[in-house]
Amino acid sequence: MSTTQFDGVTVNTQASVYFDGKCVSHGITLADGTKKSVGVVLPAALTFKTGAPEIMECVAGGCEYKLADSEVWLKSGPGESFSIPGNSSFDIRVTEPYHYICHFG
Repeated sequence: MSTTQFDGVTVNTQASVYFDGKCVSHGITLADGTKKSVGVVLPAALTFKTGAPEIMECVAGGCEYKLADSEVWLKSGPGESFSIPGNSSFDIRVTEPYHYICHFG
């Protein structure tokens, strides 16, 4: 089951826009200081780099992804997530809007 809402958060109202608008997200901070982002990736094939470890949770839509140290493409759909190590990257292929929550740390 995917996360449907966060209560008691601070939202960064200015969106982060990546890849010429193919990815748009908003940063949120939970009451305990935990930072996340929520957004959407539009149909595209992209490569994201990570600083800190991340968990990508699919809220709606879906994607295929491949971690930097792998040659295998995997699927992620609503209610599913995948982890990316820090200081790494992952490739993502999206054919329908992929709505996500990025959990940092």
